[in-house]
Amino acid sequence: MANTSTPSGVTYTAADTNYFEKRTLKRTAGFWGIWGIGIAAVISGDFSGWNAGITSAGWGGLLIASAVVVVMFFGMIFSIGEMSAAMPHTGGAYSFARASMGPWGGFVTGLAETLEYVLTTAAVVYFSAGYADAIFHDLTGSSLPQFVWWGILYLVFIGLNSLGSSISFKFALVVALISLAVLVAFALLSAFSGKLDFGSLFDVKPDAGMTSFLPHGVLPIFFALPFGVWLFLGIEELPLSAEEAHNPSKDIPKASVWGLVTLVACGAIVLVLNPAVLGGTAAGASAEPLLDGFRAIIPNDKIAAILSAFALVGLLASLQGIMFAAGRNMYSLSRAGYYPRGLSITGKRQTPVIAIVVASLLGYAALVVAELSTPGGGGGMVLNIAVWGAVVSYMLQMVSFLLLRRKYPNAKRPYKSPWGITGAVIAGVIGLAIFIGEILNPALTSAIVIMLIVYAVGLILFALVGRKNLVLAPEEEYALSGGLHRDPQTEGYDVMEAEVRSAEAARESDLV
Repeated sequence: MANTSTPSGVTYTAADTNYFEKRTLKRTAGFWGIWGIGIAAVISGDFSGWNAGITSAGWGGLLIASAVVVVMFFGMIFSIGEMSAAMPHTGGAYSFARASMGPWGGFVTGLAETLEYVLTTAAVVYFSAGYADAIFHDLTGSSLPQFVWWGILYLVFIGLNSLGSSISFKFALVVALISLAVLVAFALLSAFSGKLDFGSLFDVKPDAGMTSFLPHGVLPIFFALPFGVWLFLGIEELPLSAEEAHNPSKDIPKASVWGLVTLVACGAIVLVLNPAVLGGTAAGASAEPLLDGFRAIIPNDKIAAILSAFALVGLLASLQGIMFAAGRNMYSLSRAGYYPRGLSITGKRQTPVIAIVVASLLGYAALVVAELSTPGGGGGMVLNIAVWGAVVSYMLQMVSFLLLRRKYPNAKRPYKSPWGITGAVIAGVIGLAIFIGEILNPALTSAIVIMLIVYAVGLILFALVGRKNLVLAPEEEYALSGGLHRDPQTEGYDVMEAEVRSAEAARESDLV
């Protein structure tokens, strides 16, 4: 393929004959593997992070925020399921936005998802290190510096992901099931411990004129929305496994919906029972709420530490699942030329290890910088940026859904959202409310500034370099062919160059 410019202002450059052979993924996952990687990616949200919403909005405020977020996620998952079935490519959010909003929209959306997954991985590492050190101290009386734990966790999971996607999916499924068993065990122990006090859910001291249900009023519900998102953030990653799934058009939408149903049940357990054991104020201030919950139920520190070691599995499950997503996101953007192409080389095991290593280095650096700038609160800073990136990605994906329904009416859609356009609009509006809530929250000002800086640098680099070096990867061919060239693994790569260029030119002229 010769270098070719398009009306979108980007240039597709020639790829070597073996370009895609060096960037091949292997199909190893069925429904349970995909469901497992989704549960694994999210389940840490039940172990740490969500509880700070009680401090900002009270238990009642967090309950309302979480209910709103559940509606958003169902509308979003249904919509993403439809798009992923139509576009069985690894690109995920970038792929949807590329097809609907062109290369610039694809880059902006893909970058948001990169921030989401790289920094969510970092946040999970941060919370996992806290759990690991607390358990280590209970068992040995010793501790390790946090930055040492961060390095250990990143190295172990880079190694695990290097073994191939088959092992990654199997490991994710096993740890997901163990994590669910831990949550069920906590629910049973809580129910029969005599420690439950539902009145203590409302022990956050109310401001003057406020109620115990909403101790700080209505506005903080907006501030609590990101903590509700944390209970589900990551389940939308499943389209990133499309080129490693045996039947992506069927299994990804199905696994996404059932994964979300599973996570709603898990969220209900921790949202109600964990603070009912600890008290709302104590739960909101805890760095390890589930660990503290086990300690409250079982006073023997050794036994509680052993049980909590199983709780740590939940965090490690998410570390595996989110690291998987971070690697695939960077892989797909690199394969198409938006990021340096070397990141997408997969090697003999057909796993994007280079992308995973780079994502991990970026996450580790973010943790160090965040902790130095906010001692003791670096994890919260990283979490806030991750949620911000996620919400930007969510809104843009819902816009993509609406545009694709109009732009590609004849595209093959093996799965269709049961909520249709209405569901996408509802999810998008709630996503916008979360976005506005983050802007209004003064505690997130630093996160917003960092996001703006990252986007400014990213857009400049794309304008100067990236847009001149794009490749007809699967996501690009689908977009440029008007949704006709759907599955390059079946139909072949780089086989529709003339058609895709003429289709793009025709659509651009129609828009003018």
